[in-house]
Amino acid sequence: MNLNKYIDHTVLFAYATEEDVKKLCTEAKEYEFFSVCVNSGYVKLAKQELAGSQVKVCSVVGFPLGQMDTASKVFEAKQAVANGAEEIDMVINVGMLKSGKSEYVFEEIRQIKEAIGDYVLKVIIETCYLTDEEKKLACELSIKAKADFVKTSTGFGTGGATYEDVQLMLDTVAGKAKVKASGGVRDAETAKKYIDMGVQRLGTSSGIKIVKGENAGEGSY
Repeated sequence: MNLNKYIDHTVLFAYATEEDVKKLCTEAKEYEFFSVCVNSGYVKLAKQELAGSQVKVCSVVGFPLGQMDTASKVFEAKQAVANGAEEIDMVINVGMLKSGKSEYVFEEIRQIKEAIGDYVLKVIIETCYLTDEEKKLACELSIKAKADFVKTSTGFGTGGATYEDVQLMLDTVAGKAKVKASGGVRDAETAKKYIDMGVQRLGTSSGIKIVKGENAGEGSY
C-alpha cells in the first residue's frame, strides 16, 4: 500500500512562515505525497515551489471556523484556484447547520463548487461538534451540492477523525462522494485502517512519520 499517495501533506498553523511552506513542499516532492494543503495566502508560493512536480496544491477556505459569510468563502475559493490551487477544502458553517439552516449550508457548498468548476471540493463538516444525525445531514447536503469529498475535521476543533465517524460518513455517502479523514492521523497503523475502511484521502501534518512507520505522537494534526 502506497500510503504517500493518500496523503495531503499539511501545514496550517497560525504562525506558519514562508520557510515552513517551502519545507512542506520540499518534503512533499521527496516523499511524493498527493498534495500539500496550505492556507490560501500561501497558494502562490506552494505552486511555485512545486513547479515541475506531480504534487498538487490544496487550499483551505473559511478555515478553521467556517463562520465567514458565503460571499467571502466563494471569493477565497475562486482566488485560491486563480493562484494555482487544484483542490479546495472548505469548512461548513457549523453554527448554521446546528441552527437548522440546511438550505444555507447547501447553498454555500453549491456556490463554492460552482465557482471552482472541475476542481476538487472537499467539505469539512467538523464532526466533533455534530450529532450523528447532523453528520449524516452534512454529508447529504454535500452530495446534493455536488462536492467531491466530505472531510471529518479541521484538526483545530475539540477532536479529529474517529473510526466511528468515518464509518458513518462512508455509509452515508454510499459512494456518491469520497471521504477524507483528518485530525489525529499520526501513525501508519491508523492510516492503513482508514484506507482499508474506504477512505480515499488523509489530511495530516505527520505524513513523513506515517510513511516511515513511526508515530508522530500528540500535538500533531
